[in-house]
Amino acid sequence: MQTLLALSVAMFAGLLMSRLTKLKNLPSVTAYLVAGILIGPYCLGRLGIPGIGFVSSEDVARYDIICDAALGFIAFAMGSEFRMEDLKHMGKKVVVVAVFQAMTATVLVDIALCVIHFLMPDRFPLSAAITLGAVATATAPAATLMVVKQYKADGPLTRMLLPIVALDDVVGLVVFAVSFGIAKAMEHGAVDLVSVIVNPLVEVVASLILGTLLGLAFHLSEQFFLSRSKRMSISVTFVFLAVALSQLEIPAGHVTIGFSSLLVCMMMGTVFCNLCAFQEELMGLMDRWSGSILVLFFVLSGAGLEFKVFSDWAIILVGVVYILFRSLGKIEGAKFAARMTHCEPTIQKYLGITLLPQAGVSLGMSLTAMSLGEPGIIVRNVALFAVLVYELVGPLMTRIALEKAGEISDKPIPPRQQAKLDAAKKG
Repeated sequence: MQTLLALSVAMFAGLLMSRLTKLKNLPSVTAYLVAGILIGPYCLGRLGIPGIGFVSSEDVARYDIICDAALGFIAFAMGSEFRMEDLKHMGKKVVVVAVFQAMTATVLVDIALCVIHFLMPDRFPLSAAITLGAVATATAPAATLMVVKQYKADGPLTRMLLPIVALDDVVGLVVFAVSFGIAKAMEHGAVDLVSVIVNPLVEVVASLILGTLLGLAFHLSEQFFLSRSKRMSISVTFVFLAVALSQLEIPAGHVTIGFSSLLVCMMMGTVFCNLCAFQEELMGLMDRWSGSILVLFFVLSGAGLEFKVFSDWAIILVGVVYILFRSLGKIEGAKFAARMTHCEPTIQKYLGITLLPQAGVSLGMSLTAMSLGEPGIIVRNVALFAVLVYELVGPLMTRIALEKAGEISDKPIPPRQQAKLDAAKKG
């Protein structure tokens, strides 16, 4: 009863808050995050009533399975944006912009935080600075995709944005592997190249292979079902299967073969949507089914935000510097790369702003960094601080950028109402 009560309260709070924020034309993502904060451990949860608000971070963590499933649907939807006909026109541009803006953010954050290290070496170690530079690459696909869907955004910027956000995870994993290896060598005097460099690279390759196999199996399976409901059900089945298999860890000598659920689901979506003739209709059905899970995902994300990071002025200082220079790297890096590859003016001007949201992947990186000891704790707290800011401000900035680019159209008039208006004009 307590579990179902907590989920119903979370869902109702998110939906109610979305009605309030609609008055100010704010993205629904922001509403869900704020609702999560209000029913989380730092607000309603302080009353200590189980089921009526989340009483602790551990209480929120009990529902991680919902977050894992939601990220699977998000990654699958992102993968569906990699259609071969589109990639033939913009494939090179997407890769160049994705890599360049990620690396620019890393370099600028590294430089800025190294300066902070030399100003206060006792409070902020160099290994933490280098690790945070790698964390800066990641962009949150969930918030970006939710804003695009809510406002039905479409145009050159949107079509460029979604593949770049998906590629950010691949670039981020590789950059983090290298930077974390350097940081670990600084702290311990030696580094295990297999565990720090080889394992992450194997994870990327293994995830893409598993996603490809599941995409092929998905395409073969759906041919046995003709009704829309059955095809939607088999789609949900394969997303769950992909998320489940991504939890496997297979020892192979000195190497451990692991998988990224985001990359697996993304690759599965890419393969399937390039083989399936009716993938657009199927994606529409899945959007309706997964809508409730996504509401819960963002409410739980808001409830899981840690406000205790505000208790340390050093963390706040490093966090502010991190946010400013990461934002500068994303915006200017995307602008320069887009200009270099001759993208449309709207892409050059607004793409970087849409890449600011940051959440799950960066928190996963910071959790890995905890093995550094004290520097890892600093990395974790700064990442939490940045996520708190980016998740509340990022979706709004994305909406504004898409609106300025002219890719958010006015809400269409229902056909019946349009018919009445036409009849009135004729009369």
